[in-house]
Amino acid sequence: MPNRAQSLRLAVIGAGECDAALAETARRVGRAVAQAGALLVCGGLGGVMEAAARGASEAGGISIGLLPGSRVDEGNGFLTAAVVTGMGEARNALVVLNADAVIAVGGGYGTLSEIALARKRGIPVVGLGTWTIQAAEPLVIEAQDPEEAVETALRLAERLGS
Repeated sequence: MPNRAQSLRLAVIGAGECDAALAETARRVGRAVAQAGALLVCGGLGGVMEAAARGASEAGGISIGLLPGSRVDEGNGFLTAAVVTGMGEARNALVVLNADAVIAVGGGYGTLSEIALARKRGIPVVGLGTWTIQAAEPLVIEAQDPEEAVETALRLAERLGS
């Protein structure tokens, strides 16, 4: 029987373009997600999404990309499966809705929209070098490194699932 981590879905979100340092952070996140036995969900394109899928692939994990367009070949080459949505940036909602927890790595306004959608749905968000949002309670839980981000996201997702 699979353990709880194997049924958890962690979304990794971030910009479609990023520098080498942020890509390496995202790759380590993807690798840690796979090593924990969780499913990685992302937007399926380049930048942070591609680096996270690459890390998951290197560790033998599964990554699902929810693509904004209507062509499967838009997806990066490290995805286990690509799902077309034809929804453009509105597919951000699908990325979040298919996650038990979200890990934000860097990111721009698209990432900010995903953070907001996740928090509105009560889905925990762990961040690495991403948006800091002032509120009565922390909207993004800051992590110090990729492994801590995944560990925290899994713990929060398991707590919500129990």
